[in-house]
Amino acid sequence: MFTILDRISWPGHPDKPNEDICGACGDWAWVIDTSIFPGTTPVVHEASDAAWLAAFADERLSNLAPQAQDGAALLRHVMEEARIAYRAVAPVDRHEDFVAWPLGAMTLVCRRGRVLDAWTFGDTTAYLHQLDGAVQVLGDAPGLRDFESAKAAELMRQAGSRPTAILDEPVFLAWLGERRERQRKSGIPAALLSLNPDAAERLRHETAPCADGTTILLASDGFSALVDLYRAMDAAALMEAALATGLEPLARLAREIETERDPDGRLYPRFKLSDDTTAMLLRA
Repeated sequence: MFTILDRISWPGHPDKPNEDICGACGDWAWVIDTSIFPGTTPVVHEASDAAWLAAFADERLSNLAPQAQDGAALLRHVMEEARIAYRAVAPVDRHEDFVAWPLGAMTLVCRRGRVLDAWTFGDTTAYLHQLDGAVQVLGDAPGLRDFESAKAAELMRQAGSRPTAILDEPVFLAWLGERRERQRKSGIPAALLSLNPDAAERLRHETAPCADGTTILLASDGFSALVDLYRAMDAAALMEAALATGLEPLARLAREIETERDPDGRLYPRFKLSDDTTAMLLRA
């Protein structure tokens, strides 16, 4: 059973809903980072269908994980339930409108004996601090971050914009809309938490040693940016800092970099001034 040592979840902007969430139940734990196409009218939540999807998945994982045997099967079940719940409320024309669906990155971990299983969608990350001090990074975040940062730099340059405004720029909306439309037409489920249960087939699955006393940090990209975007520290230093001083000083450091050192996104191109920032520190 995991022991939660610390957790934090801050919205990227105080006037916008937090579309991240994290949770743990027994030998299972997860971090979820959802989003939705900018300007999409919410249909199942007063402010954000992405926030609804995060909360829905968190609640169902909390209830279902203790009886689960496999992470992919568990997430498929959760997405099946999310699809039913969404369709019960959403207009019919939104049922299969992938462009307007809430989507999410997430990492789900489960400890079985002395082994940790990790299932990942998108750019959330699991960091493992082993008893000998070695740190292992699980997930696709570094590679995805490089692509996203390069694209953000390109689109901000084209629009003459900055992270505070790029999400409203026509050039960004056209790029994202075309990307979503290509994903829809491909017939291949996007490798994301979504309303399509078949996406569970595209989960990344990894295993790692996990002896008693191993510490695990689950992070959304708004937190892991300290390592893979801002290069403020490496993964080992991140884990050492989390264990020594907790998660809040690290979240504050990310905000300082974003709002004071690089508000224009010139040093660290990105699509938001500050992203939702979520992390949970666990001990096995």
